[in-house]
Amino acid sequence: MEGFKTIFEPFKIKMVEPIDVTTREQREHFLKEAYYNPFLLHSDKVMIDFLTDSGTSAMSSNQWAGMMNGDESYAGARSWIKMRDAIKNLTGHEHVLPTHQGRAAERILYGYLGGKGKTFISNTHFDTTRANIEFSGAEAIDIVIEEGKRPDVFHPFKGNMDVKKLEQLIQEKGAENIGGVILTVTNNSGGGQPVSMANAKAVAEICKKHKVYFFLDCCRVAENAYFIKHREEGYQNKTYKQIAQEMFALTDGAIMSAKKDALVNMGGFLSLKNKELANACKNLLIITEGFATYGGLSGRDMEAIAIGLEEVFDEDYLHYRIRSTAFLGERLKNMGVPVMWPIGGHAVYIDAKALYPTIPVNQYPGQALVCELYRLGGIRCVEIGSVMFGKYDESGKLIPSPMELVRLAIPRRVYTQSHIEFVIEVFEKVLQNKHNARGLKIVEEPQFLRHFTCKFQEL
Repeated sequence: MEGFKTIFEPFKIKMVEPIDVTTREQREHFLKEAYYNPFLLHSDKVMIDFLTDSGTSAMSSNQWAGMMNGDESYAGARSWIKMRDAIKNLTGHEHVLPTHQGRAAERILYGYLGGKGKTFISNTHFDTTRANIEFSGAEAIDIVIEEGKRPDVFHPFKGNMDVKKLEQLIQEKGAENIGGVILTVTNNSGGGQPVSMANAKAVAEICKKHKVYFFLDCCRVAENAYFIKHREEGYQNKTYKQIAQEMFALTDGAIMSAKKDALVNMGGFLSLKNKELANACKNLLIITEGFATYGGLSGRDMEAIAIGLEEVFDEDYLHYRIRSTAFLGERLKNMGVPVMWPIGGHAVYIDAKALYPTIPVNQYPGQALVCELYRLGGIRCVEIGSVMFGKYDESGKLIPSPMELVRLAIPRRVYTQSHIEFVIEVFEKVLQNKHNARGLKIVEEPQFLRHFTCKFQEL
């Protein structure tokens, strides 16, 4: 609300879920049992869960009411028609394929277009995107602008793609070997930073010139539209939805995990302009996910997605969403906690390398902070650094990630101002104890997406 300092949640709470309050001694035990990996913690052992904003939203009363009307017909359900029409209206893409979540759409599209010898280029691939691309045998290259790699530097659109590098890479690899160019909005792995419309237009122009597919990873497209409206010249008088529609119009297709900006707990989609590509993907969808009009989703999920895609563009909701996230980030910055600046839309990112300069990257300072936040305050979050994106060279030496970040991903419409104030207090204790933090080593890990299941030992 204008003229007031207090963050005003534009909703009332109709149903509550209890939080189990734990002691530090208990959390020490739980953390050790989970091998110092928060993904292996049971949720009832967590007090504030910032692990992800994916599928953790609180749905509205309208969404719950819509779920009661869900049509569970196998083929041609009216709930599918509502979801399809909502997606077509938003994206402008003719062909829509429902999936149970975003990574299913990634596997279908990038698996089909990928393979050995193919290259995908992004501002920054997120974990499942990169894994699905690399699993196909293709390579995934990140080319975010230089400002996007420096947490302390201000830039209004740090999620932008480096268009000069894009041009160079397409020429170097050969346009026929580019599986696709993927613009992730907002740029999750790069600190939840937005992408400007000017950058999207520049990327689209290059892709069109070289006849290369241009896709939008659009799971936080409404939050990205907020930043464009408030930071980019010429968009102040457009609605958030109009801004999103303009960005979709530049692309050949889009992938969405609806578990983010569609405000639901499960679902996603793949939308495409090209009929031939859509038909090939539809065949894969039917083989692996379900018939083309449900794709692994129940009718009630599709009802909730259709409603959520409208609610997310509400002006009051988006203002609350962005300002409440910024409130946490600004308070932490003022306390002396090094953060990715400016604050993004869905999460606050801590620069763990700057917070713990005495912990070397091969001892994972981000994971050390993740453990400390749980130990001191029962807060679960995730490392986005060399645990998630680090690789090994031929000798087995770690090739670290460009940044060592910790993400506090804030679920939508779930936590109140007092929860956020508690998180700020926990960070006060983190700063007081920063010299006692210890690094970790990985003692067990899988080949792909190791951060989900790997096990650590404190040093």
